[in-house]
Amino acid sequence: MDLAQVISGFAVGAIVGVTGVGGGSLMTPLLVLLFGVAPATAVGTDLLYAAITKSGGTVIHARRGHVDWRIVGLLAAGSLPAAALTLFLVSRFAPGGLGGAAGVIKVSLGVALLLTALALVFRRRLQAWARSHDVEALPPYRRARLTVATGAVLGTLVSLSSVGAGALGVTALFFLYPRLTAVRIVGADLAHAVPLTLVAGLGHWWLGSIDWTLLGTLLVGSLPGIWLGSHFAHRIPERVLRPTLATMLVLVGGKLIAA
Repeated sequence: MDLAQVISGFAVGAIVGVTGVGGGSLMTPLLVLLFGVAPATAVGTDLLYAAITKSGGTVIHARRGHVDWRIVGLLAAGSLPAAALTLFLVSRFAPGGLGGAAGVIKVSLGVALLLTALALVFRRRLQAWARSHDVEALPPYRRARLTVATGAVLGTLVSLSSVGAGALGVTALFFLYPRLTAVRIVGADLAHAVPLTLVAGLGHWWLGSIDWTLLGTLLVGSLPGIWLGSHFAHRIPERVLRPTLATMLVLVGGKLIAA
């Protein structure tokens, strides 16, 4: 077991516990840039890591009645087929399958990180804009279609980069459902992330891009990190956290795109 990877897992877990931002935004680029893990293996391993770590949070939110299962179903109706189709197309048409699509995966990861950074910075403004333009007044069928389409975009991004199910999903839901309470937005996004990352992770497993030893190592470090970070979340001002995290994601995303 690599001690450096355990420590990295703990650090990322602690940040996730404090900020609520999905580990994929931090873990996947860390594996690629710091530990030299192949992009496809880093993405696939992180997807199953996310499915496991987010399951506990989903159970807690569900027990407290914070999950809108209709929204989860609409998102999944778009994301799960999109994730499966994306992996099939990449494995079928990219030279060398997922391993040969390293460049595509790196760029996808970089773009997803930049979008996540924008979502962190402008989430409140987007939510205010949605409220002022009365998105709630949209006919139910149109909002349902937009939710399915949002799921499809998330499914494509997540299957290629393992990033997007967290900050991007929450931002999209704030925009589509501006009158829904924040805790129900987070609950729906978290509940949707579990089947999405699981399906995408199983797809990567089927294609041979999972490192099980690495997965176990990351879990050993991250689970106590998440627990510890969640206990300190209220002590760090959000006005400090969000810009700092967004800046870090922009720098890492730009490096991946330029690599």
